[in-house]
Amino acid sequence: MSDKPTEALKEPVSEKGSERNQADVALEESPNGNNEEISLENQDIPEDVPTADDPSSRVNKKDLDSAGFTIDEFASLLSKYDYNFKPGDIVNGTVFALESKGAMIDIGAKTAAFMPMQEVSINRVEGLSDVLQPSEIREFFIMSEENEDGQLSLSIRRIEYQRAWERVRQLQKEDATIYSEVFATNRGGALVRVEGLRGFIPGSHISTRKAKEELVADFLPLKFLEVDEERNRLVLSHRRALVERKMNRLEVGEVVVGAVRGIKPYGAFIDIGGVSGLLHISEISHEHIETPHSVLNVNDQMKVMIIDLDAERGRISLSTKALEPEPGDMLTDPQKVFDKAEEMAARYKQMLLEQAEEGEDPTPVMMV
Repeated sequence: MSDKPTEALKEPVSEKGSERNQADVALEESPNGNNEEISLENQDIPEDVPTADDPSSRVNKKDLDSAGFTIDEFASLLSKYDYNFKPGDIVNGTVFALESKGAMIDIGAKTAAFMPMQEVSINRVEGLSDVLQPSEIREFFIMSEENEDGQLSLSIRRIEYQRAWERVRQLQKEDATIYSEVFATNRGGALVRVEGLRGFIPGSHISTRKAKEELVADFLPLKFLEVDEERNRLVLSHRRALVERKMNRLEVGEVVVGAVRGIKPYGAFIDIGGVSGLLHISEISHEHIETPHSVLNVNDQMKVMIIDLDAERGRISLSTKALEPEPGDMLTDPQKVFDKAEEMAARYKQMLLEQAEEGEDPTPVMMV
């Protein structure tokens, strides 16, 4: 028997069977080196942490109501994508295919919409690519209900047509002068395009020395006479535009030089610097005249006095009667009338001034 103290027997630790591994040892050792049992009861755990089976940890429907939107709001959001297209609506669409007969347009409907070639523009175009490009986004007019395939028909021309009439109505309201190219003539007058719309200039409202047929491709200044979308009537006047321009430089009582361009039973048309004024038969002389042909000839050069400027009707009224030193001088000695024209015009102006000061109406003017 040995004299050495007896050593405490250590329990052998197997590699697999030990329930006390290094982590267990670490847990048993307290920070101060004492071996004490660690208990969760001694830990500082918040009291409001729910357990896995606590009913309060489950999501409640009321919690969804405060999540930023309600079920009704969600349904409303979905309804925004339930499109209800109607004829006459204007919608945004994306061009995704150009075909020989038209274009395929994505407007968000269940089926791609189709725009026929003839609906691509109010103006004549050679091909779709002159107006549209793939992936282009623009406005389209819905022409009709869905067909049997669920496809809608679209138009750009209808939008341009509506806006063109709006524009010409505004131009007429402003009494604007526009310039437009004559693209054809007919027996009644000349045809032009204004904002893409077809307009007509009556022959009586064309004031030019050119033959009517020679006006094609000419740009003319024009004023609006009639703008009627319901009747599809757009009527314009070349004469009014010229008269207005000329009127800005003319005044009543002024003597101007002109040339006889046409003679009618009721009077003669005198060209005064590119615009036509009417010398009514009653304004040729103080003496009675059976017909203007007895006094005047086409291409005669003469002096006339302006007695009325009617911008609204595009008319300039002229007189030689007011220039006669003696009644009947236009019949017996026209040159005397022309020589004293400025002197007689000054007297005429003075007469008008006196009438205005006395509050009398000006001398009446014969119109046709």
